[in-house]
Amino acid sequence: MSIHSSITMKKRVGSLFLMCATVTLFLIGRLFWVQVAKNEHYRKLALDQRLYPVPVDARRGTIRDVKGRELAVSVSADAVYAIPADIDDPLETAKQVSRILGLDAETVRKKLSEPQATVWIDRRVDPEKAASLRKLNLRGIGFAERGQRFYPKDKLAAHVLGIVGIDNQGLEGIEVQYDSFLQGTRGQVRSERDATGKEIPGGVTEFIPPVDGNDLYLTIDEVIQYIVERELDKGMAELKAKRGMILAMDPKTGAVLAMASRPAYNPNRYFEESDSLRRNPIVSDAYEPGSTFKIVTAAAALEEGVVRPDDTFFDPGFIKVGDRHLRCWLAGGHGSQTFTEATENSCNVVFATLGARLGQERFYKYIQAFGFGSPLGIDYPGEATGLLQRPKSVGPVELANISFGQGISVTPIQLLSALSAIANGGTLMRPQLVSKIVDPEGFVVKEFKEDPIRQVISKDTSKELSLILESVVVNGSGFRAKVPGYRVAGKTGTAEKPEKGGYSDKRVASFLGFAPVEDPKIAIIVIWDEPDVGTSYGGVVAAPTFQAILKDVLRYMEIPPSMPPEEKEQSQESQQVIVPNLIGRNLDDAARLLVAQFGLDVSTKGQGVRVVHQIPAPQAKVTRGTTVILYLDQPESYNVEGEVIVPNVIGKTMKDVAVILSDLGLRMEAEGTGVAKSSQPQHGTSVKRGAVVQVRFEPLSHDR
Repeated sequence: MSIHSSITMKKRVGSLFLMCATVTLFLIGRLFWVQVAKNEHYRKLALDQRLYPVPVDARRGTIRDVKGRELAVSVSADAVYAIPADIDDPLETAKQVSRILGLDAETVRKKLSEPQATVWIDRRVDPEKAASLRKLNLRGIGFAERGQRFYPKDKLAAHVLGIVGIDNQGLEGIEVQYDSFLQGTRGQVRSERDATGKEIPGGVTEFIPPVDGNDLYLTIDEVIQYIVERELDKGMAELKAKRGMILAMDPKTGAVLAMASRPAYNPNRYFEESDSLRRNPIVSDAYEPGSTFKIVTAAAALEEGVVRPDDTFFDPGFIKVGDRHLRCWLAGGHGSQTFTEATENSCNVVFATLGARLGQERFYKYIQAFGFGSPLGIDYPGEATGLLQRPKSVGPVELANISFGQGISVTPIQLLSALSAIANGGTLMRPQLVSKIVDPEGFVVKEFKEDPIRQVISKDTSKELSLILESVVVNGSGFRAKVPGYRVAGKTGTAEKPEKGGYSDKRVASFLGFAPVEDPKIAIIVIWDEPDVGTSYGGVVAAPTFQAILKDVLRYMEIPPSMPPEEKEQSQESQQVIVPNLIGRNLDDAARLLVAQFGLDVSTKGQGVRVVHQIPAPQAKVTRGTTVILYLDQPESYNVEGEVIVPNVIGKTMKDVAVILSDLGLRMEAEGTGVAKSSQPQHGTSVKRGAVVQVRFEPLSHDR
């Protein structure tokens, strides 16, 4: 062997040795890394492969009203799960489980045979059934606590709150809107198992606690919500309406104080009722507002200076726009009137005139500035935008119609937000349903401040229009909304419902208003969809509901009366009106005239279309709110000239007495205020129809 070959061999041996040494060192290093440096990491991985988890629900956050009262809470409920690997006889186990839980045995057997670590059998089990199943001590059957949503007030604020699904997730309403804050983070119970999935006796068991969800504080006040829903239920029963909606807001902040509609549902048993009942029409449905939209026309006209409160107009009963004659709701028109009086009378002709004066471009600027045609951004899912015609398609006729509330669709929350802007000095506020979010330790996670969107009208216009709307309640069609001692502003509305390319005889009656005028604390809109009581005027069916709510809410909010005692109620003389001569008039025209211009209620008898007789007679002096009976057939059909017995009215209010006597064809002359103390002639006396009954009223002892 040569010297050169020997050297080459030595180099090869050295390289091989170096390579082996490098590999050995690498393996030693890797072993050190795995066994020492990463020991805990790989031990955990190995353990995780043997630990089978069972989820533990977090407590879903409580939803509270603005004062902390519970509206939605989470309670513990038993859930039953199975570990298929631990079950030796799935068929027999399924029979026993299904017998107690009331489930289908074959369905349970299939679950017990699934190739999974754990399967749910029933996630919501009655405590009694769970206790019975526990006593059997079945191998492979386990129990876990799961959160279940409970609404302690049942239907109260159901459309606001929404519902929660079987997996504790929000599905509708506030529950889904703020689901990420409410749901929390699930925990786990994990036990060590072998390769076949069976639990290792004495093996490791770990508990990872859940993180509870945050609590939500709404702007809703439970007491105001109750008052609103009480009047909704009462109105639905009395008016036989297809639907009712009421919304109350703080006009200065946009905070929603109450929101409810009927028909409603019970969120504790939502699965038993139609899905359609869960829709919240106040936010998600649009409708033609009719005369309540005139507040927007009035605001734009006053702000642009195209009208002043004392400007005079003449209404002949119609207005010619292009080749069309648009008629006022009152046949023959309102004649000469100021703008304030036109608002009191809700005169279509005057508002169509204002629409023309404004023009499409200027009018649309205010319509959009008030928030119509786009979402307001309320923190609630499914907000509708309403329907606003494209400016290019709006001609003179369309503009006139929009000016008095036809040809435009709005949501109730849009309309009340617009009224709130008029009430608060001209600022459109974003409506809000949540005031703050609080974590389980009581720390505020997020607080929601008032959120102004834009200034729409000036403070001067706001004050001016507020006084005009107050006049609607004091002197106009909204007088039934008055609350003694308080300055109330509002607007009535009676809208025909669009149907098949035209308008049907179905009506939507509404009233919206706010109080006190000098320092608004609450704004309310009341909507009755298709009331079925013979009259559908907003001033007759919606204004009384508004008044009943406002009266109780002002008392609850401890807002003192702002008017001196002598001004709290109008004198008897100022509350009386002269009954007009309606004989020969069309029934619809006569009814509208009595309701809107004279503040009288209407009752009809007969099947005709024209008035042939009336009680009280023309020129009779009666109290506003008195019912006038209109006869549509010949008088002899009713023996209207016959005799009747004076009824006992002692203890009844002035309005009740007026209605009772009017129904009998008798006229009332009232003295004093309060409740009836005596009548002349006395009750039981036989008198002729049309006779005058003098009734003396005195305050109740606690009113003195």
